[in-house]
Amino acid sequence: MLRFYFLFSVVFFSVGAMAQESDATAITTYYFVRHAEKNRMNDSEEDVHLNEDGYKRAQAWKEILQHISFDAVYTTNFNRTKETGLPTALKNGVPLTFYNVADTYNDQFKNATQGKTVLIVGHSNTIPDFVNAVIRQQKYRDIDDDNNGNLYIVTIIEGHISDLLLTIN
Repeated sequence: MLRFYFLFSVVFFSVGAMAQESDATAITTYYFVRHAEKNRMNDSEEDVHLNEDGYKRAQAWKEILQHISFDAVYTTNFNRTKETGLPTALKNGVPLTFYNVADTYNDQFKNATQGKTVLIVGHSNTIPDFVNAVIRQQKYRDIDDDNNGNLYIVTIIEGHISDLLLTIN
């Protein structure tokens, strides 16, 4: 975990340095995570809450991302995604904004988030699709069901897109 904090600090401060070099340039940064561990006691229930480990991971995301000032936190309208994004949203004083997984990276979303730093919480199949839409390539596949630790970071500077995948367990 200590190595992750070092790597994350290097990545974070590198992006920050690029932002300072170009104040006139709008930099858009998206952080994507899958919802934390969900309660699996009742497989027939669609809108489940997080389990104990999930609540701990949601708090851990808030701590991991503590030095990032988010302008917005987007989630789907499911308990598990809302509960994952809420600690970070509260820390940053922003409301949860819901998005439709069937129409993710549309013009309305692009305009609303341009030049901002945004956390997006979704699902094992929707987060990779969302990231792929932003980076304009089919690079990422569905997340394994037992993996709740992927952090995708996509930065757009003057139309140039860079992406990074970190796994935090």
